[in-house]
Amino acid sequence: MKTTTRPRGVAALIAGAVVVAGVVLAPATASAAERAVLSKGHTDAVDVHYEAGRLSLKVHDDTVYPAVTRDPADVTFQVLPEAATPVPDDPSFAFLGSPGTQIWLLPMTQNPDLLWPGWNTTTLDSGVFSGDQVRLSLVDVSGPGDVSLFMQDVFGGPLVKFHSRDGLPDALDVPVHTHAHANWAFTAEGRYTLKFQADAELTDGTEVSTGPVDYSFVVGDLSDADPTVALQVNGMADEYQPGATVTLNAVQTPQTELDHYHWFNRCGGAEEYSVLPGEAGATYTFTATRELNGCEYVVKLYDDDEQVVSGSEPVSLWVAFPPQEPGAAQTITAAIDASAGALTISVNPDDRAVVLPPAQLSAAGDRWESVGELRPVTVTDTRGANPGWSASGQIPQNFTSDGGASFSAGYLGWTPRVLGLAEGQSIAAGPEVTPYVMGSGGGLGSSALLGSASDGAGRGTARLGAGLRLSLPTETAAGTYTATLVLTAI
Repeated sequence: MKTTTRPRGVAALIAGAVVVAGVVLAPATASAAERAVLSKGHTDAVDVHYEAGRLSLKVHDDTVYPAVTRDPADVTFQVLPEAATPVPDDPSFAFLGSPGTQIWLLPMTQNPDLLWPGWNTTTLDSGVFSGDQVRLSLVDVSGPGDVSLFMQDVFGGPLVKFHSRDGLPDALDVPVHTHAHANWAFTAEGRYTLKFQADAELTDGTEVSTGPVDYSFVVGDLSDADPTVALQVNGMADEYQPGATVTLNAVQTPQTELDHYHWFNRCGGAEEYSVLPGEAGATYTFTATRELNGCEYVVKLYDDDEQVVSGSEPVSLWVAFPPQEPGAAQTITAAIDASAGALTISVNPDDRAVVLPPAQLSAAGDRWESVGELRPVTVTDTRGANPGWSASGQIPQNFTSDGGASFSAGYLGWTPRVLGLAEGQSIAAGPEVTPYVMGSGGGLGSSALLGSASDGAGRGTARLGAGLRLSLPTETAAGTYTATLVLTAI
């Protein structure tokens, strides 16, 4: 039997395809204006999502902690110069070029000094798509060279999945709950645009598709790329009256010859920004209305290849209530008995959202777990009788995701603590409440004491907090879940 010795440049890749099936809780979503260059570490470059009847491609960025989900238009993938390697002297690798020819290779097995991109369908549920699979296609490549994605068999031989030299599109059927990596090979330095597309058939026969989605790659050093351009939005006033004209301007620093823009806004608690049709210039003018109050606006600058060069930070629109006619107005007078005082519990309206880090498997591998911090809670007691008080919290409804999945609020627990108190106060933190596990714990699905003041020691302002701990069964469906914590003081 003849044994073939493969060149060292490829030998490190001979480990078989890395395919992991499992459930992963969704990461946070990056701002639409946040531009990222990914050059080292793990990323699911082609991350397939299905939400609200829509199939989409995202970028799962694990190069930062906590991981974030990005729009492919906001990402540049860099193949560093250190990725250069010769084509092996082996006929089975001839699709890469002549033996000894230099290529730039991102390997299938992780090299900590290079980018490790893959594709991912772990967010997709079983029973949604025909055959429990989606079709992933590379539909086009533009750039100075050819692009190949290939895996390797147990003997190190190439298993080509996508190859631009012999014509595109190339397609690959990918099961749901799949996380895979391959070798990414480029034959020349420079800028590339890879167009990926995901298609699927729902179990009811409906066809869904992402359409072609552009992915930007730079092979080699970024020093020859376009200069960094900062982009900001000017012209947003502190507040507008309804019916006033709003004029926003995109300002480049330094100024370039590029003049192709798109404007986006996000309103009403939406997770993603929406493009404003027909707005492709440096100025965007519109009329302020109460319906637009609180909307955020960003602008992006594009090059001649429709690639994002820069994006602005968001600016917010605030629209006043319309003035009332004198004949329709009323004067309301309220009196407060100074001797009575009041007991109030509150949180900072600008600091009331808790975002837990993506859940990780416990050491025993039997739970999804995440820890975080409750935002500070303020209890103020001005009552003259100084009778003491107790502050409690409860999540009365289950955590729910946009996709309709849910889990019990009892899986979240806390460890209360006193963050600050006034002179003369004596405040005790409530007891630890553990997340529900079979046979023990009750979590925050029931009312739990956050802190208390004894009779004669509660007057003044105290600040309370708590460490939060989420512990879920491993069968919990993937997604981003939210719930509301209700705080009370008596």
